[in-house]
Amino acid sequence: MKRRIFTKGLISALAAAPVLSGVSSLVSAQGQRWSLVADLAECCSCEIPCPCNFGRPTELRCDGNRLIQIREGQFEGEDLAGISFLVTFLMGNWTRIHIDDSMSDAQFATFEKMFPVAFAGFDRLARSKERVSLNVVRTDSTITFTVPESSVEMKLIPGLGGEPIVINGLPNPAYHEYVQYESVNHRHESADATWTYSGTNGFTSVMRVSG
Repeated sequence: MKRRIFTKGLISALAAAPVLSGVSSLVSAQGQRWSLVADLAECCSCEIPCPCNFGRPTELRCDGNRLIQIREGQFEGEDLAGISFLVTFLMGNWTRIHIDDSMSDAQFATFEKMFPVAFAGFDRLARSKERVSLNVVRTDSTITFTVPESSVEMKLIPGLGGEPIVINGLPNPAYHEYVQYESVNHRHESADATWTYSGTNGFTSVMRVSG
């Protein structure tokens, strides 16, 4: 399956929704069933840069881990702030959903209602959903996140003058303020797959979507 087609499927519920330019206008818009602003961090098995993030198809296998931490938002009036989860995936084939067990029962109940709607593609391919310990550590140049089945350490790729490489205008509502990273250690082990990568694509971005 071409990567572009699968990426479209992952956020099918998001792609048809308006992508708003500002956080304040997003969360205050009227008549929306849901809206959210989230921080993303991801590593995959692709070379740098990952072509699907730029809307380019590829036939290559893509193994990945995507961390999603919702800053603010609402689902049918219920607060989404503080909801965090990790999606492990084999592009186009399956996902495994790791839900932060530090969330309250009320947050988890909201997550269960929101996830199949706002992340329909991930939900449709899910082989497991489990509440687990999710640990995230950020420094000026590195990001580390771990769950029992997966672990990622990624480092910033310095650009001109040592500044971060920031890309805007990518063809996906999940990729605002896209910053290029690379994997230091990207691992997964489960009943579905086992992999270990280093030096492959990584990025952070801000997702601003509604529906």
